[in-house]
Amino acid sequence: MEFELTQEQKMYQRAVRDFCEGELKPYAAEVDRTGELRWEAIRKMPELGLTGLQVPEEYGGAALDTISVVLAMEELGRACGSTALSLAAHNGLCCAPLVKWGSAAQKEAYLPRLTSGETLGALALTEPGAGSDLAGGVRTTAVKEGDSWIIDGTKAWITNPKYAPVIITLCRTDKQAGNKGFSMILVEPETEGLTRHPPEKKMGVRGSPTQMISYDNVRVPLDHLLGEEGRGFYQTMETLDGGRIGIGALSVGLAQAAFEESVRYAKQREAFGQKIASYQAIQWMIADAALEIDAARLLVMRAAWLKDQGKPFSKEAAMGKLMASEVAEKVCFNAIQIHGSYGYSQEFPVERIYRDQRLMTIGEGTSQVQRMVIARRVVEEMQ
Repeated sequence: MEFELTQEQKMYQRAVRDFCEGELKPYAAEVDRTGELRWEAIRKMPELGLTGLQVPEEYGGAALDTISVVLAMEELGRACGSTALSLAAHNGLCCAPLVKWGSAAQKEAYLPRLTSGETLGALALTEPGAGSDLAGGVRTTAVKEGDSWIIDGTKAWITNPKYAPVIITLCRTDKQAGNKGFSMILVEPETEGLTRHPPEKKMGVRGSPTQMISYDNVRVPLDHLLGEEGRGFYQTMETLDGGRIGIGALSVGLAQAAFEESVRYAKQREAFGQKIASYQAIQWMIADAALEIDAARLLVMRAAWLKDQGKPFSKEAAMGKLMASEVAEKVCFNAIQIHGSYGYSQEFPVERIYRDQRLMTIGEGTSQVQRMVIARRVVEEMQ
């Protein structure tokens, strides 16, 4: 792998950073406090392609390569974890499947609305009894009746449904077909029988709405099937592979933000007559953070590069997401140690960043699931 950012990628990274510094970072604490995203900023995002990172230009997107997506997601995470998470789900979990498997009519119906800066898309996979075990645990069903699908079930921990013009819903369409018995179906949230419950009260990323959704005899046309019937499980796995690159980049951004705050504080704070940055105990935490953030960033970039080359990247995406999310945990933990009591105060950003990053080793597959994915791929490759 030969890796160097192009001039265009560097310019895009700078443009996104400038936007995030002005429109997101100063308001991140307010977003966390109120539980509401800053829509004034989101409505400006189409200018930078942030609401349609890999959506074709004809639908209002930016049609960017995956490395540019990683650059954007890191900058978003560095500025505001809540906004970054909602944009990661919007781009990676809703727009991406529509672009890949949507019919011409489905793309025309939803993608322009999704890239407009007025909405954020959602993908409904997880259920109260089905998180990591989607294949065995999904109970939401879709049954054909005349010219419609009838959907019944419950989804939990879904990002963005309150803002979504369409919710891609994983349903069991054939109870006897195992992994081939699932399908993705496009459901508009105003459809009769669909209920979006109040947002969950969460530890972190509070501005990104996470909700339960109930489907009670929800009727949608047969042509709302996304892609082929029976391919939903495989579509989900492919979607999650791509989504893990985004969450990995977001995790790097959170770690980078905490790292920068730590170094800044260590250079200002005095103890025992000198700046604490001069003490070896602090220097080692700073050195470890610099090393591990760079390593995580490169692993995520490798997965993005492989995806752009059209090569298999499932193992590498899992590696990048695992490394980046666990590095974020360590870096943010140490950031609070460096700040001491002040790190425990909401007056300092590291308190919020620590809470935000805690989700990253859970969402898009836990660290334990990532290790399973990596191990299975390694065993397959070495047979």
